[in-house]
Amino acid sequence: MKMKGRTVKRRSVLAGLGAAAAAHALPPPESRVVRVPSALPPRKVIVGTVMQPYWGEYPGLEKRLDQLDGDVERMAEESRSRYGRGVDLAILPETSITGEAGNDALARSVPFEGPVAERFTRLARRNRCYIVVSTYLREAFNPGQCSNAAVLVGRNGEVIGVYRKMHLVVGADGKTMEGGATPGRELPVFDCDFGKLGIQICYDMEFDDGWRALAGKGAELIAWPTQSPQTSQPAARAREQRCYIVSSTWRNNASIFEPTGKITAQIRPPKEILVQEIDLSYAILPWSSKLKNGRAIREAFGERAGFRYYEDEDCGIFWSNDPRTPVRRMVRSLGLLEAEEELQRVRAAYRRAGVPGY
Repeated sequence: MKMKGRTVKRRSVLAGLGAAAAAHALPPPESRVVRVPSALPPRKVIVGTVMQPYWGEYPGLEKRLDQLDGDVERMAEESRSRYGRGVDLAILPETSITGEAGNDALARSVPFEGPVAERFTRLARRNRCYIVVSTYLREAFNPGQCSNAAVLVGRNGEVIGVYRKMHLVVGADGKTMEGGATPGRELPVFDCDFGKLGIQICYDMEFDDGWRALAGKGAELIAWPTQSPQTSQPAARAREQRCYIVSSTWRNNASIFEPTGKITAQIRPPKEILVQEIDLSYAILPWSSKLKNGRAIREAFGERAGFRYYEDEDCGIFWSNDPRTPVRRMVRSLGLLEAEEELQRVRAAYRRAGVPGY
């Protein structure tokens, strides 16, 4: 029994140390919006995304719009089949309207006004969903300028805002960027009816500043239209920034990364459409003997709660299925601490012990 007690105590300490180490990867507290998603009622969001290539001969704008229209309709249909209602957010891959820039992004670019706006306005209204529309965008304020952009269209067909890719791919000459596209200057976070949405595009993944800025502004879900199929780095970003990341890609996979850093849903060829429900009101719980790898939540609340527990990570993500009971209240009733609370407890102990840096 003593040996078992020592094992449990050591495991608890190790879990705390692991969580404390992870804290150093987070943006400094003064730059982050403090949020407690677990205290809010359930916020179920059905996300749809795509894995589809856009290389080869360009079919023309109308045919490409027909193709993307069909993709969003397939997301909506699958969502209704699985969840009994339509998709909330549809994310299209990087520059899916225009394809690659080649040597002249401006020549390939299209204005949003006109056929593109008409198509996605109708599509968003018909399906009552948000759509992330990705294209080389010819700027209305300067027709001689274009951006690698993602336009967020609202449920009523309104343009909520635009994110312009900041980190454009630089040519071998060190001077040109994506066929002459202009890099963006702003990192907006959009207030949607389900929560706060941020957007990054492809090569943005490689640079810390955008991700930290979005976390600092409280982004809970980040759409990542991209050509790159990478998974390890977005998984790390999701864990560091405590947010969901959804990739919409040209090849290999499209994935949904949860705030634990795990992939919660993924498709690979020949599948092209991924639809998944997530809950933005979640709690991340570290290992504890009380939690029993999640069984304590199931025993106490049954189908009123849901979770995924990862023994290989000594943590899990938990959510409420009861509109009247936030998951935080469930966690509290069992005397459990969330991961951030455990970090605060550990930091306080380190400060008292004089550990450098605390």
